[in-house]
Amino acid sequence: MSARRDKRYGHWYYRKQIRLADGRVVRIFGVPTTIGLPDNKVGAEQAERLHLDRVLKTGEVTQTPSPPKEAPKVREFVETYLDASRLQNKPSSVDAKEWTLRRHLVPAIGDLRLDQVTYAVIEDLKIELARKPARNKSKATVPPRLSAKSINNCLTILRRMLVIARKRGLIAAVPEIDWLKAPPLEFDFLDFEEAKRLLAAVDEQWRTMVLVALRTGMRMGELIALRWQDLDLVAGKISVRQNAVKGKIGTPKSGKEREIPLSNETIAALKSYRHLKGPLVFCTSEGKMLKYTELRHPLWRACRKAGLRPIQWHACRHTFASHLVMRGVPLKAVQELLGHSTIQMTMRYAHLGPEVTRDAVNLLDKPANGNVAMVRGSVMAASAES
Repeated sequence: MSARRDKRYGHWYYRKQIRLADGRVVRIFGVPTTIGLPDNKVGAEQAERLHLDRVLKTGEVTQTPSPPKEAPKVREFVETYLDASRLQNKPSSVDAKEWTLRRHLVPAIGDLRLDQVTYAVIEDLKIELARKPARNKSKATVPPRLSAKSINNCLTILRRMLVIARKRGLIAAVPEIDWLKAPPLEFDFLDFEEAKRLLAAVDEQWRTMVLVALRTGMRMGELIALRWQDLDLVAGKISVRQNAVKGKIGTPKSGKEREIPLSNETIAALKSYRHLKGPLVFCTSEGKMLKYTELRHPLWRACRKAGLRPIQWHACRHTFASHLVMRGVPLKAVQELLGHSTIQMTMRYAHLGPEVTRDAVNLLDKPANGNVAMVRGSVMAASAES
């Protein structure tokens, strides 16, 4: 390739001398922006390839392609991107993407054409997002800034939008993105004594639900969508088949069903909790689905009575996983019980089982036995023969 950068103005171009099939030696020259490609080395190289292919096929050196149709603006392409997302993502995921676009991306770069979203524009966007306050749910006077993870989530949506635009032929290439290094996610969980105190303090009508949350690690949406038909109290297991988000029933977050065995205490609690209000296990007095807002205060009230810090329902899921790891359960088994799609999501609990690692290293202090010496002798003998 003969892509170069103009030292005076900084623009990229290409210049190359080629020999045609009829023996003529000709020179091709051009700049990538003429045909809508980005003003960088990749754009210049791609423009050169296109120009070279055209000349070799037609033999016409002066032929130049017509410029592509002007790319739409980012705000104009949003609905196309969301329509594509609706074909593959859950409604809750589409809602989250739509919210991110409306709150962060469209106000910042909505008036730019898709082909104007360059590396420099994305870098400036990162700086602007880093200065932007996050939603302040607390009463702190200084609202927190957007975290590195939240900024990376915005960049992920933007990159996917640009990929779809490229596949549709609206832009020539997707600019490179430098992702921010996000710190490991912190999570809150109750230790064994705190979990016992919470169960002792919770109101009787909510105790079974809190117990199931602590003993199964089910998500809140899975708890409120749990049906009696999903329970097998004879075999002692729950089949997690549904998840509720904003009142809409769908599949679990991973898209797959899973089974969770039940402890004897949980089985007994569910048997005594049996009701005829409707198909849902945990529901209102009329048998309707519970809302997230109805679940906050019973848990907070129990925390206050138990002398604990206020926790969210998701802390019960973290507690379930943490207790399993601290009891020595393999991470792979914890992953399957939680329904994590990748083991990386479960690795956040790995540090809670330090004794397992320490025991493994302590094996090195044990003296070598005869079997080890025998294996070493066999290896040395095989090496001598070779």
